Amino acid sequence: MTVLIAGCGDLGTEVGLRLAALGHRVVGLRRRTDLLPAAISGQSIDLSRERPVVPPGTEIVLVALTPGSPTPEAYRSTYVDGLRNLLDGLDDAHVIPRRFLLVSSTAVYDVSDGSWVDEQTPPNPRPGTDAILLEAERMLQSRIPSAVVFRLAGVYGPGRERLITQVREGRATVSAQSRHTNRIHRDDAAAAIVHLIQREEQPHPLYLGADNAPVVSRDVLNFLATELGLPVPTTDGTESQRGGDKRISNRLLLDTGFTFTYPTYREGYRAILDGRGTRHP
Repeated sequence: MTVLIAGCGDLGTEVGLRLAALGHRVVGLRRRTDLLPAAISGQSIDLSRERPVVPPGTEIVLVALTPGSPTPEAYRSTYVDGLRNLLDGLDDAHVIPRRFLLVSSTAVYDVSDGSWVDEQTPPNPRPGTDAILLEAERMLQSRIPSAVVFRLAGVYGPGRERLITQVREGRATVSAQSRHTNRIHRDDAAAAIVHLIQREEQPHPLYLGADNAPVVSRDVLNFLATELGLPVPTTDGTESQRGGDKRISNRLLLDTGFTFTYPTYREGYRAILDGRGTRHP
């Protein structure tokens, strides 16, 4: 089976390695193919400007694109233009994949009251980058109605250690009104993608990817400080509203039979602190 991965950054590469280990032929699209591991065949391309050459017989397509900067311009170039060029490339090759999965984000839910969000919750993104993500999702679903959208919470893991660095450097602060945060370990995100694209059952059009423990940010920072043997972060009167305040339900993903290796932030961050896992370029 040939798998085409558009966007072989950290997450896409991890998925590709897992699929290659299962015996699949994996073709990765990225600007610098010299950074790809040997198990993934590379096609050097800037999807924001070019259509790819889609291998004949491609059965699975995964889109895990990452913008170069957090600006609306970069998001539109990556998610909308890049996805459109990929879809046009599929049309050019007369390829209809058996399974198409787009990695998106739970940022499309602008929820700030701490309530639960699931696949039935209507998206209500803020204007800008979050709205562009939803635009890309809808473009995909208009062209490939059977496509699956996988909205991920905040991905952490090897090389994604911002909170650990803040605690180590004494720069982390917490608010007395700490908001809920949602996360998923990189390895669990990759495993869930492999799980969803390989299932024989027809998938739902949308899944949310988050671990079992929505948690207020204060508890995560205090946990990291304790694990590192450092003082707990100081309390600050301000609180960033980035990401809102919501609790992501993973019930639909769990109902498919998926099992987390790192069901909460505790297991995941302990693995990072112990040096387990691989950082991809």
